[in-house]
Amino acid sequence: MSLTTNENIITREKRGHVYLIGLNRPDKKNAFNLALLRELSTALGELENDTELRVGVIFAHGDSFTSGLDLMDVAPLMGSGQPILAEGAIDPVGIHGPRCSKPLICAVHGVCLTFGIELMLASDIVIAGENSRFAQIEIKRGIFPFGGATQRWIAASGWGNAMRYLLTGDELDAATAFRIGMVQEVVPVEQVLPRAIALAQTIAAQAPLGVVATLRSGRLAVEHGHAAAVAELAPEIQRLMKTDDAREGVMSFMQRRPAVFQGR
Repeated sequence: MSLTTNENIITREKRGHVYLIGLNRPDKKNAFNLALLRELSTALGELENDTELRVGVIFAHGDSFTSGLDLMDVAPLMGSGQPILAEGAIDPVGIHGPRCSKPLICAVHGVCLTFGIELMLASDIVIAGENSRFAQIEIKRGIFPFGGATQRWIAASGWGNAMRYLLTGDELDAATAFRIGMVQEVVPVEQVLPRAIALAQTIAAQAPLGVVATLRSGRLAVEHGHAAAVAELAPEIQRLMKTDDAREGVMSFMQRRPAVFQGR
């Protein structure tokens, strides 16, 4: 991809209100060992806790997004039942710990296997390169997806489309992933990261409190049902209407100028 790599297994770059988080084990096809899992969790915590950052972009250095979990490194801990992430850490897939409350965009290219699919399904928007290839192959290894794919793939693609690949471990290409709703845009590989950044910058220009409230409402509906989300609509809009950003939104409309939001 287009950013310079270094010896760190995660690269970080602040670009305005956007945080670029790069997987950087290209010699291992960005396989997720314990160190990479924990460092990604740390980077997501930085995104979560930095009030100047509004959107995260997860991408990968090298020729592939990820070959999935490094089972030789991770399997012993999985089998022991011990937690993989530190207590209170931001969980990249939002299943085994707290989830990032800010929008995440995944920029995927090349091979994307197992945990990589779960990472993109846990994100809010996915941009995929035309050369992307996906496979959820845990059943070929005697286990099953435990990072959210058995729930989120069904939500994204429907039961039959999800089970078609979850139960076979078959590979699918970018065009198929787009057709069944796993990814939102497919672009030439050299445009994957620039397109993800451009989209992140567009989101970052919106009212950040409103963006987070939108995510929260949508997730509430998916995870707890329509009624639970509806019950929070009135209290949430009443809270937002009292903010400086809401006043700025009205004033910018009246003055026919772009709004400048502060997240207050």
